[in-house]
Amino acid sequence: MTDSSTTSVRPVEPTDEPRWRELFRGYREFYHLPESEEIVSRVWGWLMDSAHECQGLIAEADGRIVAIADFRRFSRPSTGTVGIWLDDLFTDPQSRGAGSGRALITRLQEIAADEGRSVVRWITADDNAQAQVLYDRIATKTNWLTYDAKPQGL
Repeated sequence: MTDSSTTSVRPVEPTDEPRWRELFRGYREFYHLPESEEIVSRVWGWLMDSAHECQGLIAEADGRIVAIADFRRFSRPSTGTVGIWLDDLFTDPQSRGAGSGRALITRLQEIAADEGRSVVRWITADDNAQAQVLYDRIATKTNWLTYDAKPQGL
């Protein structure tokens, strides 16, 4: 468990479902993704399936869940290593700036070190300036651009 002044981090548990759903919906809304309870339920199912690659962390402050992070391991053929990919990080807007995002990323760095992983990596929108203030302090911005291609026939 990672502790900063009042923030603790732990794995997501089944009893976290209502608050996790609320925060995950907030994450999707922040990135202007369409509302979809089907997707929210699917991702929650992944997090509760120990055989699925996705895992989740919860940040709590004063006994309240204030942030979530969903992550997975990924192979890095160019280096022959495995890293940790942070897919989703979202902090309740009323709790931002209090250290929960930093605590979640720090915990992922600890997991990476414990498992011998090579990197913790994530992307964010180029206009997500508030998050980038933190990210620029704790990580190195890369020069890689991200591209998305639709599967053939779609």
